[in-house]
Amino acid sequence: MALTDPLGDLLTRIRNGQQARKDSVVTPASKLRARVLDVLQREGYIRGYREEDVAGHAGLRIELKYFEGQPAIKHIARVSKPGRRVYSGSKELPRVRNGLGITIVSTPKGVLSDAEAREQNAGGEVLAEVF
Repeated sequence: MALTDPLGDLLTRIRNGQQARKDSVVTPASKLRARVLDVLQREGYIRGYREEDVAGHAGLRIELKYFEGQPAIKHIARVSKPGRRVYSGSKELPRVRNGLGITIVSTPKGVLSDAEAREQNAGGEVLAEVF
């Protein structure tokens, strides 16, 4: 079965894994998923990830992060969906929880957090919000 929203699938796997208190979760590999995981790792929401072979296909094992028994990610949600794409200029990028969370943005300069995109003066598609 083909996935219509691979990034939404990634975010759901992370959300479900943390709810079930898993140490790690596995997802199919893609360049976009890896770039989003790079942002989550840089911002300290996951411990890390590595490429792994899963049933003959490339996969990504994501090491989830917890703080005092609670998941590091309280909320993770897709903003731009296949049925409704959401774009934003660098000046209008949304702030999550007054700057306590991050927005993940796909820009011409790569997949960046909202702070990095503002710093590089780059707007683009708003992929997800995390806090």
